Amino acid sequence: MKPFDLDNIHKLYSTSNKLTIGVFCSSSQHIDDIYKTQAAFLGELLAKNNYDVIHGGGKVGLMGVLAQSVQKHGGKVTGILPESLNIEGIASETDDEIIITKDMTDRKYEMRKRSNGFIVLPGGFGTLEEFFETLTLIQLGYTNKPLILLNINNYYNLLLQFIDEALQKKFITESDLLHFHISHSCEDAIEYMNNHLKI
Repeated sequence: MKPFDLDNIHKLYSTSNKLTIGVFCSSSQHIDDIYKTQAAFLGELLAKNNYDVIHGGGKVGLMGVLAQSVQKHGGKVTGILPESLNIEGIASETDDEIIITKDMTDRKYEMRKRSNGFIVLPGGFGTLEEFFETLTLIQLGYTNKPLILLNINNYYNLLLQFIDEALQKKFITESDLLHFHISHSCEDAIEYMNNHLKI
């Protein structure tokens, strides 16, 4: 597969005064439609609440659904992806801004640096890694930006059970649980973000 030609898709944007939400989510095309529907709904709510969005720069899976919905409702989308994924058919062709990084580590750094808060939609290994790395950085005091785990369709129930077991066995503490918020609906996630970010 050939690299995607960024000259044809990069758009210059003036600096936005909006707050920006980084969204970590699945790139899988094979998931149930309920997750796609909710990703689109989240994108709509983010745009209508005057947030810009940063995501992983892919056009596939929940990344693509989210980005399209944000733009449809008037929001700006920035995609950040590593060189190795800058491939036609994977890289977004329609994001308002595309940023290419050297590798995955730099991608996550750029997403965290440019985001005022984070929402974690359902996803696989990559999404879980992004969630736990961000959570660990909050725990260690490197950042204090709000982090929301959006438990659509009870997707994260088993993960939350594991976290509870880790708590019971004293691998983590009650105070560690204060470093992220669990939402069971897009509306709750937006309300939480509004309460923690809006001035």
